[in-house]
Amino acid sequence: MRGLLTSLLIIPMLIANLGLAWWPNGHVILSKASVYSLSESDIPKFFRNGEAMIAHCSADPQVLRSGPIHLRSTERPEHYCDYELLRGNKLPETRYEYIQLCNQLNVKPEKAGFLIYTVAEWTERLAVAFTEHRRYPKNPHIQQKCLVYAGILSHYAQDMSQPLHLTIHYNGRVDKNGSVISNKGIHYKVDAIIENLDLTPQKLATGLKIQPFENLMPSIIAMSRARHKEVDRVYQLADQFPSENEKHPSLKPEVTNFVHHLSTLATQFTAQLYVTAWKTSKNLEFPEWYGTDFTRNESGEPE
Repeated sequence: MRGLLTSLLIIPMLIANLGLAWWPNGHVILSKASVYSLSESDIPKFFRNGEAMIAHCSADPQVLRSGPIHLRSTERPEHYCDYELLRGNKLPETRYEYIQLCNQLNVKPEKAGFLIYTVAEWTERLAVAFTEHRRYPKNPHIQQKCLVYAGILSHYAQDMSQPLHLTIHYNGRVDKNGSVISNKGIHYKVDAIIENLDLTPQKLATGLKIQPFENLMPSIIAMSRARHKEVDRVYQLADQFPSENEKHPSLKPEVTNFVHHLSTLATQFTAQLYVTAWKTSKNLEFPEWYGTDFTRNESGEPE
C-alpha cells in the first residue's frame, strides 16, 4: 500500500519532468472544438453542452500514462502505432489479430503500438454508452459516462491526427539501430504548437461539416495512413518550429498553415467519431438481463 501511495504522489513530478503541462491544453482546445462543431448534428443536447467535462477528461490518458508501473506499461503503447515496423502489411480488424500479425513479423506488439485499435475500441465504448442513454435518456450517470468516454476517445483520436504518433521517428529521425540522428525533441515542439499559436475552439470548429463514417475501422486506418504520409512534411518544417516553451511565436506561413491543417483534421476526425458512435448506438441491443438486475431507471436513483 505504501508503495502505491508513493507512486501516486510522484505522478505530478513525473508530469512536470516530462513537460506534459502544455500537452493537455492542446487536447482541451481540440476537444472543445470537436464538440462545438456538432451544433447542427442530432447528437443529444447534453453532449453538445458537455464540452467542459469532455475537455477535462481528454487529458486523462496522458495522466494515466505517467501512473504506477503496471498502468504505465499498458497505457503507453495505446498512444502510438509505428507503421514502419509493420512493413506495409494490411492491418487486421481487431487488436488480437494485430498482435498475431506482430508476432509473425517478430515485432513486439507493445513496440509497434496499439493506437489504431484504441481509437476503434473507445469509439465503440462510447456507442454502447449512447445506447444506454437512448434507453434511459434522463439518467444523469449515463450522461456523465458518455462525456467521460468521449473525453478519453478524443485524446487518442487527436494523438492519431499528429503524424509523429505514427512513426518510429516520433521524436527525431532515427537510424537503423533506433538512435536519434537529427531533430531530437521535435515531438515536444509539434505537440506544444496548438496552444502556443492561440488557436481557439471556436475558430477550429467554424465551417466544419461533420458526417459519421460508414465503416469505422477502414476509416480509422485510412486516416492514420494519411497522417503517416505527412511525417516527412513535419521534418521538412522541423527547423522552423519554435521551442515548446515559446508563447505566441512568429511563424512562417507554411508552418502556420500546416498546424492549422493538422488541428482542423484532428477536430473533424474526433467529431466524426462522436457522431459515428451515436449512429452506431441506434442499432445496438443489450442482453435480456440489462436493466433488470441492476438499476438503470430514469433518475439514476435506487429503485
